[in-house]
Amino acid sequence: MSTFEGNFLFGYMRSVIIILLICLSSCLGLVRCVDPRPATINSSLNVLIVDGTLTDKAETQVIRLNRSQADPLSGRLGYLPVTKANVQLVVDSGNVVIAQETTDGRYQLPADFQGQAGHTYQLKFTLSDGTHYESTPELLQPVAPIGQVRAQFNPTSLSGTERLNNIYTAAHDFYVDFTDPANQTNYYRWEWTDWERQEWCRSCQRGLYQILDAQGALLEDCVNNTLNSSFPNYDYNCRTACWEIIYSNNLILFSDQYSNGNPVKGLLVGRIPLYSKEHCLVDIRQSSLTKSAYEYLKRLSDQTQTTGGVDGGQPALLVGNIHNVAQYNEAVVGYFTVSSVSSFRYWLTRSDASGFTPGLFQALNGHDPTREPAIGNRPPLAVCVSSDTRTPYKPEGWRD
Repeated sequence: MSTFEGNFLFGYMRSVIIILLICLSSCLGLVRCVDPRPATINSSLNVLIVDGTLTDKAETQVIRLNRSQADPLSGRLGYLPVTKANVQLVVDSGNVVIAQETTDGRYQLPADFQGQAGHTYQLKFTLSDGTHYESTPELLQPVAPIGQVRAQFNPTSLSGTERLNNIYTAAHDFYVDFTDPANQTNYYRWEWTDWERQEWCRSCQRGLYQILDAQGALLEDCVNNTLNSSFPNYDYNCRTACWEIIYSNNLILFSDQYSNGNPVKGLLVGRIPLYSKEHCLVDIRQSSLTKSAYEYLKRLSDQTQTTGGVDGGQPALLVGNIHNVAQYNEAVVGYFTVSSVSSFRYWLTRSDASGFTPGLFQALNGHDPTREPAIGNRPPLAVCVSSDTRTPYKPEGWRD
């Protein structure tokens, strides 16, 4: 995947970004995205995408800045990281916390920093060309703790685009119980992260995986055969233990409008596809939202459920709470959210699952792995490279 086509966005805002990209694609196809503050765009679709959620968990807090562009020839959407920006978080309109750029377009807050309920946070950043952006101040509100989590196998859980490889429908449906606090309005969001044991760590297109280069220096990379267009693609097993990290890509939202102060029982908050019948570890996160964040995400979710939109006019983007200080009507998509989080790690044995499973590699890649023929000391085993979607470190709660 090229830099233009790639820079896929991961983490706990991933479902929002995926839906935003659907909305962007719809706008390119002249489908209107409902926006309370319309910002008309042209077919170039050169817009800024901000991906950021601050939580009160002791975890890496990251802001991602990307720019969406349409290829002038093919019209295909691409995403480029926005680098060399000055990114900061303002706490209670006073203290300033600086986010450092760790990789292109990825800005990380200090390792010991996390949000606190009752405090207000505002995202501010300046691009390398001097353009300054700000979010509205967001109050981090507490969230009710998860009471109980239950998983149930459902052979027909997935439908439409949710189906694995557009074929497989089986999944485990996850349900939560919690008690909503009384005498206050609360808004919730749920996400999940799934750790699956990964046996295949590298795929090489028209080339071979090499641990060392021709001079004997450490390489750990594919060496492509550019002279032979028919050279096969090979996949390589992991050298050490490795886990694939899979994120939810649906918006699951809830308002306590009709359940204020009452217990909430058996609320469906996620579907974990049946990639295989191997055990896996699932983290369910229950997060608080401000009213404005909930309304934005609700409109975004509703937009993807329709094939049309508001009649008339040019397509408009669903912009969030971030704006260009000097040019307020610039379309900036994404929403800077602050959330208190209650999480529950669930060991899913899949012992109740039935039917055929594609296997993790097939489910993720759409085809079975191809192993390089064994000759001498080949094929080598590939290193498990730590990333947003893969880790060589055993997840907390994993059972061997």
